[in-house]
Amino acid sequence: MARILVTGGSGFIGGGVVKALAERDDHVIAFDIARTQRLDAMLAQHGNVEFIQGEITEWPQVMTIVQAKKPDAVIHCAAIVGVTNSLASPIGTFRVNVEGSLNVFEAMRLFGVKRAINLSSEETYGVFEKDLIDETHANRPIKPYGISKYAVERLACDYAFAYGLEIIHARTCWVYGPGLPRPRVPKIFVDAAVAGRKLHLLSGGDFRVDHVYIDDCVDGIVKALDKPKHSYDIYHIATGEAPSLAEIVQIVKELVPGANLAIEPGPYRFIDGTEAVHKGALDISRARAELGYQPRYPIRKGLAAYIDATRAGRG
Repeated sequence: MARILVTGGSGFIGGGVVKALAERDDHVIAFDIARTQRLDAMLAQHGNVEFIQGEITEWPQVMTIVQAKKPDAVIHCAAIVGVTNSLASPIGTFRVNVEGSLNVFEAMRLFGVKRAINLSSEETYGVFEKDLIDETHANRPIKPYGISKYAVERLACDYAFAYGLEIIHARTCWVYGPGLPRPRVPKIFVDAAVAGRKLHLLSGGDFRVDHVYIDDCVDGIVKALDKPKHSYDIYHIATGEAPSLAEIVQIVKELVPGANLAIEPGPYRFIDGTEAVHKGALDISRARAELGYQPRYPIRKGLAAYIDATRAGRG
């Protein structure tokens, strides 16, 4: 039974990681600024999960936890997530994402924790040069979120070189499913369809991006944690496919007959009006070959599972 520290353990992805590790009897230390109902349920169900409340940017707290709990590894999910959040608070984004990560790496260095899995993002690439890209694609992030995540990766490379740490980056894409906290696609389509609300978007139907169901994302992270020896420090944890938003709307309408959904052609804009840059799919060949990763939820199956969970009140 391993001892795993999960930063951001109350979050959407971090909470899923905590659950997966707890169910296989690892001892899990969930570290976050607040508890959620989902984490409370896990604490009640699993005696091998503990919660520590704290702030990733508070260096003494991070040091104290790593020193006291002596984890075998860290899964680092704590972050301010998303382009729009980073534009609303660029200083806060860099403080949490970069300074917080630096605190984690320093604690690992000082107290002998050698392995971390860092949750990264396709935003490190900026504009996709092709519709399907692999891990060798140039990194040219253009918004505070992507820039901060790439800065974390470069810091990790320096710590790996200088101090012998092994920090593996799981670059995922648009993760969705039960518990997604942000009002973006496909959540807004699923919520509207299940609630019987009309939702017509005036643009965005042409936008394509790799949508990753939460269970697949968690599975890839855990597989990266479990691999004894890595040949690479970056893996795509995605699906390798990039349906358009128009295609997603059509699938939701088929899964929820009568759903009053529509989306017009054109670029996709986030809730604040920022236009999403050209994206596509993430090639998962490396993760498949090296980790044995195989996504179980292509978009239709993932949307069906998400709709079922939303109907059951778990959306």
